Amino acid sequence: MTVSKVLRDAPDISVATKARVRALAQQMGYVPDSLAQGLRTRTTKLFGLVVSAMTDPIFARVVMAIEERAHELGYEVILGHTLNLPEREDAAIRRLISRRIDGLFISPVYRLGPEAPVYQELQRCGIPTIILGHSAPFCSQFVNVQTDDLQAGYSAAQHLLELGHKRIAFFAGPQVSPWAQERLDGFRRALREANIELDDKLVFNAGSTIEEGEKAALQMLNEGTDATAVQAVNDLVAIGAANIFLNQGIKIPGELSVVGFGNVLISEYFRVPLTTIRQPKFRLGVAAMNSMLKLMHGERPESRRLSAEIVIRASTAAPSTARRVNKNPVEKTETKTL
Repeated sequence: MTVSKVLRDAPDISVATKARVRALAQQMGYVPDSLAQGLRTRTTKLFGLVVSAMTDPIFARVVMAIEERAHELGYEVILGHTLNLPEREDAAIRRLISRRIDGLFISPVYRLGPEAPVYQELQRCGIPTIILGHSAPFCSQFVNVQTDDLQAGYSAAQHLLELGHKRIAFFAGPQVSPWAQERLDGFRRALREANIELDDKLVFNAGSTIEEGEKAALQMLNEGTDATAVQAVNDLVAIGAANIFLNQGIKIPGELSVVGFGNVLISEYFRVPLTTIRQPKFRLGVAAMNSMLKLMHGERPESRRLSAEIVIRASTAAPSTARRVNKNPVEKTETKTL
């Protein structure tokens, strides 16, 4: 009984006794059976964490914040990847439910439909769940933490407008993603307040990857727009686009300014250090964990919306009177491997 209490860190055992028992357990190589402990306590000391992919640089800091706090509390984190595929998300969530996790963090695979059966199953299970990102109809029943993308998109556009740009192209993200829509809405709001009418010909579908940014840049050059600046939905799109512009001999920011979003590590060390929005990645993870602990204690926390700020670097400047407009079709050139 004394050994059991020591291994559970019971308060009614003296410090000296705990030290002797733990030293002996270490000498014997004894490791407590967490599954057996879970059967007794009806907890598993496990958190589930489902994201699109850890190769997405936005998630690295979010996951670090969650894992650090989980470690302090004696929890392990089980990671699942969706690759932005609904069927993989379904499988990952159901697998974690079967592991009897104590709480779940999910960056959802966004979809247009108002319902998703796996989220209804999750609600019926009663597992405390935090949405990492914007809420949507299919997951609106859960608490979420998110960046204020509307205000951040507005701030990025306002920066370009204050420099004197009036013809600003926007490289938009996935249409089903609320965060991408909010960044576009913030851009539109800034133009509206500056009494500049949005030209739909300056809005390009660009997805969320470097490769998609490259394609959007090629489309923009082939269409011969008179844009003096580009605001991208994220840093990867901005970097892909900027690679194309630079390889076509377009000077950044001398002939074209570029703004990203996210402040991923590579943005600071890109060929032209990128002006971007510093997304509060670590703070998002901390906020998610704080909300999770409240849920686990029977409280219902408010959803959190964290502010972001612009980081001005070398990729933006006032528009140049010597700007060169390329109206001839171009081919994709060899880009530097990142």
